[in-house]
Amino acid sequence: MAVILLSTILAAVKAGVALIGAGKIAVLPFLIAAMTYFHYDQFDPENRPVDKVEVDPMYDFVVVGAGSAGSVLANRLTEVPGWKVLLLEAGGHETEISDVPILSLYLHKSKLDWGYKTEPSDTACQAMVEKRCSWTRGKVLGGSSVLNTMLYIRGEQEGLRQVGRLRERGVVVRGGVAKSQDQRNPYLAKNTRYHATGGYQTVQDSPYNTPLGVAFLEAAQEMGYDIRDVNGEKQTGFAFYQFTIRRGTRCSTAKAFLRPIRLRPNLHISIYSHVTRVLIDPGTRRAYGVEFIRDGKRKTVLAKKEVILSAGAINSPHLLMLSGIGPRKHLEEKGIRVVHDSPGVGKNLQDHISSSVTFLIDHPISLVINRLVNLNTAIRYALKEDGPLTSSIGLEVVGFVPTKYANRSDDWPDMEFMVTSTSTAADGGTQVKKAHGLTDEFYNEVFGSINYKDTFAIFAMMLRPKSRGEILLRSSDPLEYPLLYHNYLTHPHDVNVLREGVKAAVAYGQTEALKRFGARLHAVPYPNCKHLPLYTDEYWNCYIRQYTLSIYHYSCTAKMGPATDPYAVVDPDLRVYGVAGLRVVDASIMPFITNGNINAPVIMIGEKGADLVKGYWLNPSVGKRRKREVKVRFNSNVEI
Repeated sequence: MAVILLSTILAAVKAGVALIGAGKIAVLPFLIAAMTYFHYDQFDPENRPVDKVEVDPMYDFVVVGAGSAGSVLANRLTEVPGWKVLLLEAGGHETEISDVPILSLYLHKSKLDWGYKTEPSDTACQAMVEKRCSWTRGKVLGGSSVLNTMLYIRGEQEGLRQVGRLRERGVVVRGGVAKSQDQRNPYLAKNTRYHATGGYQTVQDSPYNTPLGVAFLEAAQEMGYDIRDVNGEKQTGFAFYQFTIRRGTRCSTAKAFLRPIRLRPNLHISIYSHVTRVLIDPGTRRAYGVEFIRDGKRKTVLAKKEVILSAGAINSPHLLMLSGIGPRKHLEEKGIRVVHDSPGVGKNLQDHISSSVTFLIDHPISLVINRLVNLNTAIRYALKEDGPLTSSIGLEVVGFVPTKYANRSDDWPDMEFMVTSTSTAADGGTQVKKAHGLTDEFYNEVFGSINYKDTFAIFAMMLRPKSRGEILLRSSDPLEYPLLYHNYLTHPHDVNVLREGVKAAVAYGQTEALKRFGARLHAVPYPNCKHLPLYTDEYWNCYIRQYTLSIYHYSCTAKMGPATDPYAVVDPDLRVYGVAGLRVVDASIMPFITNGNINAPVIMIGEKGADLVKGYWLNPSVGKRRKREVKVRFNSNVEI
């Protein structure tokens, strides 16, 4: 037993060092890995899913991508015993480090991250290396739910109702959210209209808050906002965040939806399997399988019923274009045979971006990394499942507020405050700077003087951008990353809203509730904005174009819409126009981005996508439709 335990601890330590490195900060994962890995297995009988190295020649369904939607789909489709499902994932398993909430930023640019970067731009991300934004995407079972900050925001009613109205036969989106949820806060759970218990996805309050947490809520009340359940009837107001955390550790969609069903005989999961294209019969224009690379070998697998792309808002449109579905002229320029001219593929890209303000405080109560690197916090985490290591990088309070550009008569705020009891400088310019892609020059000038100081920060996140980006092929080589054009802040409305959000964040940080801690704005001017008078609209307009942070909510690149919309890529049943036997079920299909962090809505999309698939194949009334499939009438926008 001692030999087994020692080997387990050494494996955990090795994983931690491989992800983070062996420098000073590696002390923390060393302690955590050594004490939590065995602890985790003691209390959680659900082990990792089994990897199917050699897949079968054919399955009923092939699901591409094991992220927030793909994991849900794999779970729900295999509820039908007669269906055999293959789930393909380009990455591998989660690690011991990814379980620890405080370390999420240490996963950025690790082997669990696709490591995308946008093309250089003059409109935003000016403080980043080469003026390119870092776009983090999970390359791991669980996808980006393994790298995100675990924030559970369902989305406001107005936005969800609008999504619902786009379905020709209607859809109850709230039911998809509740079906997945296991709300561990009894006060919230008793509101059964908006919350549920018993689902696969654990949702709970943070096990740890600093003394700043309550002060953040008091500051909101001082500004006239209510403290409310922002996942309830109304969204405008402030609350402690709800997190996808279970027993002090990250509850990714892989942990929530895949581990409990790992022994289902009709589910096969193949990791390190990079899908390169969808196989489509050029005569019938029906998807019949996929091609993928594993261990350096090119393989194919066939789908008897459907191929379902759940690869995310970057990789799903990338795969569609590689497979001949996309803007005709662009595909022809890249030497790809056009199966279906779909001009909307890769277009309509939307994301939530933020700009932040930092405040210094006088008391040693915030999360500073060199105070976390000690044996006490590690032991507290391992034994009691709480303490600062269970904090999601200091995120404590969320606020939904309207700027002057929002209609205040509606409960549809256009700004989200992500309030955190730490800041960019809390780790002395190591991992946060790297994760955000900041240049040394910018970081040293703006934050160098407050390294390891006690601070808090407000990230003002714009909720409904009007700027639209796009994704294009770099080449026909499936292993070459696509060209990513964010186009942030190209629409004047976005500049105005984000500027007003930052100004409101400054006012929030100067409330009496926070001044009790000695709160004062870190007022170092941004380098490229020094020529402008401080704190004028012109200065803030410049400010938000410097440290422009993506919140990693890429979406809307294969949007759902009616057949009359030439830029709609999928129909209201999420079937790809022009090709039979192919669906997209992930954040790509959103016509517009939801009003908040998108992990919960994407889980909902996975639930609703599974319901649509089941409804189509299990409902006897659609039998005739299945026969017509042979004639390529799977949906209403096929060109013959």
